[in-house]
This record gives sequence, structure tokens and C-alpha cells, in this order.
Amino acid sequence: MHDNKKFWNRYSGLYDFEINRFNKAAYEEMYNLMSEVLRADMRVLEVATGTGLIALGIAKFVRQVEATDFSPKMIETAKKKIAPSNVKFSIEDATALSFANASFDAAIISNALHIMPDPEAALVSIRRVLQPGGLLIAPTFAHGHLKNSTWNLNAKILKLIGFETYSKWTPEEYTGFIEKNGLSVGRRKVLRAAFPLVYLEATKVCQSL
Repeated sequence: MHDNKKFWNRYSGLYDFEINRFNKAAYEEMYNLMSEVLRADMRVLEVATGTGLIALGIAKFVRQVEATDFSPKMIETAKKKIAPSNVKFSIEDATALSFANASFDAAIISNALHIMPDPEAALVSIRRVLQPGGLLIAPTFAHGHLKNSTWNLNAKILKLIGFETYSKWTPEEYTGFIEKNGLSVGRRKVLRAAFPLVYLEATKVCQSL
């Protein structure tokens, strides 16, 4: 799979600083929203955990968190943090998760689908490991409203340092993308962050894996 793993390996040391600098309030609001739908008996998968910020932020609400990322350096950084006993970090490819079918009550993928070369494959993989009717929480930055001139300049600069965005969705387009991939969207809220952050919850449609 083509990816930008080298960028994320290099970026692992700056990740927490950047999130706290530009998106701290939005992340706090996300934790509050997640706390309203996560339950104490849930086994939760987090895909693209980065340095584990969300996994650690929601651990107290659930039974277990399996927090994964494709970047070894991100997982290495996450493992250096003080974590409760119900959080486990591991290296996984989002498009080819190694977990058993229907083995999680909920899955979280935050700010990652838009930077994946094949976000559909990631959703197929996540749906496979979710129980029927399982919960997906998939916040992501929405760039589709930006003027093309602004977006193209930012994208070129980011691409020079190895960061690439593959999907440029408006909130409505992102909702449609999730629903086209076998999930029923429930609550959606646009949060203020460095870019508008679409907080989205969906449930796995039970007819098929």
C-alpha cells in the first residue's frame, strides 16, 4: 500500500504539541461527545491512534481500548506515556486489520480517513471487525469549503514535507461517503478547530460484513 509512513514517523515527536496548540478545545469537546455514547462494557478499537491521545482520553469510559497505528514511531511514542491497564497499543494496517470478525463493540478513527490513499478499504476493514449494529466514531477535518487557490497552496507545501491529503470533503460529502460504505450516520456536529472538524457517529448496517 502506498502511504506516507515516513512523514508520520518523523512527525511523532511534534504530534502532541501541534494538537494541543491548534485543536485542544475541539479534542476536549470530542471526548465529551464520545463519553455520551461509549459504555463501560465496550471493547473499543482505535485506528490511527497516533500518539494515543484519544485512546487515553476515552479509556475511563470503556472496558478495553485496542489502539493501533501503522507508524512504528507513533506507537513507540504512545507506549512511553503512562496508560491505564485497559489500553493496549499495537502496530496495524487500517486496511488489513488482524483482529477477528465482529470482535469490537465500537471503533474510532479520528482525522485519518482524509489522509488515507484508500479510505474505502479502511472502512471495509473496520466494518469487518465491528459487531452488527456496532458504533463507529469517525471525526475528520473537512477541507472541501476552502477556496481552491488556498487549498492548493497549502497542499503543495505540505506535500513537499511528505504530508499528503487524498480526500477533500465538505461535511455533507463526508457524511455521504460514510453512508455509501455500509454505515448509518447518526449524530454529526461541526467543531471549531484549525480546520472545521466534523464529529460523526455511525452504526454498522447489519445486512452484510
